[in-house]
Amino acid sequence: MAKTPAQRIKKHGANAAVPQHHLPPVVNPTTARTPEKAQGNSNLIVIAGAVASLFLFWYLHLLTLDQLTQLTQGRAMPDSLVGGFDAGYIGQLQAVMNADALGQLNYVHKTAGTLFPLIFGFTWLLLIGTNVARKALRWALWALPLLFVVVRLWGNVAIDAMMASNGPDAGQVALASGLTVAGWVLFVLSLLAGAAAVLLRKRKAPDGH
Repeated sequence: MAKTPAQRIKKHGANAAVPQHHLPPVVNPTTARTPEKAQGNSNLIVIAGAVASLFLFWYLHLLTLDQLTQLTQGRAMPDSLVGGFDAGYIGQLQAVMNADALGQLNYVHKTAGTLFPLIFGFTWLLLIGTNVARKALRWALWALPLLFVVVRLWGNVAIDAMMASNGPDAGQVALASGLTVAGWVLFVLSLLAGAAAVLLRKRKAPDGH
């Protein structure tokens, strides 16, 4: 039966051999999180988000909404009209869109019409946040994609309510048209904000070496 260290010392005195205990080494110290790894992870998420946003933009505006024109005798959906629309145009759309067509437009708004601004907005917030160090400038640039998300989602609801009305209501048309134009403007400004954030980082990169 093995003796304890105390028993060995009692029997052999100072000559007792007491086994030494050592703490186990740190497991895989190379996994420590570094700023470079964090930046790399953020870049991967931004790239994935940008690809998803590009796909959803194509699917929403260049495929689905374009296909809906087959149900409106070639008339574009309100979402696609960058310059907005008036009550006369909405009256023409309502005259040729039956309940099935309106249901399809509403479904598009609830699916791709919701996913696109959300994914684009999240991606651009991360893109700006990882490239702009100055807090005031970062928040100023963040305001653009945040407003874009709010305006686009609000615009979806406003267009559905406008198209579901019995006739073109001037107030509903003005609101939906204004939100549509604002959404396109904010989308372009958000793209420019993202490009500016990347350029700012590239200009500062040589100074950091």
